[in-house]
Amino acid sequence: MKESILKTKLEKLAQIRDHGMDPYPEKTERSISNAEALERFSAKGGSASGGDTAENITLAGRVRSLRPMGGSTFAHIEDGTGKIQLFLNKKNIAEEKYKLFVKNIEMGDFVQASGKLFKTKQDEKTLEVVDWKVLSKNIRPIPTEYYGIEDTEEKIRRRYLDLMMNEETKDIFRKKNIFWQTVRNYLSGNGFLEVQTPVLEHVPGGADAEPFVTHHNALNQDFYLRISLELPLKKLLVGGYEKVFEIGRAFRNEGIDRSHLQEFDHMEFYWAYSDLEKGMEFMEKMFKEIVKKIMEPKVEPSDSEGSTFGKLITEYEGNKIDWSKKFPIVDYFTEFKKATGLDLGADLSVEALKAKADELKVKYEKGYSKGRMIDAIYKKTIRQKLIQPCFLTGHPIEVSPLAKVDPENPKKVLRFQIVAGQAELCNAFAELNDPIDQKNRFLEQMKAREAGDKEAQMMDEDFVEALEYGMPPAFGCGFSERLFAFIMNKSVRETVIFQAVKEK
Repeated sequence: MKESILKTKLEKLAQIRDHGMDPYPEKTERSISNAEALERFSAKGGSASGGDTAENITLAGRVRSLRPMGGSTFAHIEDGTGKIQLFLNKKNIAEEKYKLFVKNIEMGDFVQASGKLFKTKQDEKTLEVVDWKVLSKNIRPIPTEYYGIEDTEEKIRRRYLDLMMNEETKDIFRKKNIFWQTVRNYLSGNGFLEVQTPVLEHVPGGADAEPFVTHHNALNQDFYLRISLELPLKKLLVGGYEKVFEIGRAFRNEGIDRSHLQEFDHMEFYWAYSDLEKGMEFMEKMFKEIVKKIMEPKVEPSDSEGSTFGKLITEYEGNKIDWSKKFPIVDYFTEFKKATGLDLGADLSVEALKAKADELKVKYEKGYSKGRMIDAIYKKTIRQKLIQPCFLTGHPIEVSPLAKVDPENPKKVLRFQIVAGQAELCNAFAELNDPIDQKNRFLEQMKAREAGDKEAQMMDEDFVEALEYGMPPAFGCGFSERLFAFIMNKSVRETVIFQAVKEK
């Protein structure tokens, strides 16, 4: 900020104080919101020279426009409910107080104004001001509505300015609230208990991701920030709860792209005595409910039957996504063979998978395990073709260390993902509750870590011990705010209010 601008603003701040007005008062006397004022507005308004007969009201908000016109001034103020016009005139306000407003109030200041409502000659509902005071004086210039903030990094770094100038950004976070409330209401309405589990863990588990490390001074131990909510929630099934869920923060020390952030909101639930088939039905209904609540104004009429309920349509990266139809089931092994010619049911070597990856120009790292190679190839082949919502099922055991083995094929697990628009939107399992099998899978993951895979899961002896006391058969599912970003056709970064950014 230029020194001359700061100097001018500080001078105006001083002039307000010299007048005996506190530029940052504790109390506001607002009697109603701007929206309420407009709703209550009498149809019998007067003109710019005479007020309505209604009672005096007091409004408050940020100044969004100023138009001095000789002895009169028009301004717009905005609160969280909307904008309303103010009209100030020397005849109605003490001359000194009128001059103080004209000379020292600027775009971005917060003010309180009292008076009566009337209609101008242009038929605009307006408050004829008889008294006012400043509520907060800004000392930095506010971006103009016309230019706003164009740089994406600046929008993220100073999100408050983006929110100030961009109604669309505000609307995103209103809808995000609807998103999480819909999830919470759906689960609570189906008998799930919401719980909170620790963010700090001795062993990070429940996902393939590199964790953040921190130090606990009181215990003098290093802890990991959780990468998933899974293992503590499953311990609650061991303890006797049948339906539990958590919506909370998870942390993964990985790259930033359209679908990934290091810190994000995540939901997981676990349902004892349920199974994959029941879980599919449950999740399809949940997804449709979420889309309906967020996109209700954009519901399109049915093409075939003219139904008033219509089709739930969203858009993602140029593709129309139709959520109204039943989600088809897509088999991982079948599609992998179609895409690569390789049979995951056979004893494929890592070398064979790397050779196929080279042929398909799929990038991978030297130390990738068999599971990592399968996943890398899948993401560049099968997933690219999955546009409409579907259940991708029957994942190979090498990529699913926490899922129960398919009794009909020991190379598969009982797992599904809902995939749409080439994006994985949820992860669901028939949960592994065999402690011996679980320990062996952790051991295999540890071998991958020792070979250089930083995202492979660690041995969690405490969780294995919990399983040894017995966990009932269960279905579990999780998804993050990536789903919301997908529905809004935005990157995850655009749908997070504040996030970590690189220092300038």
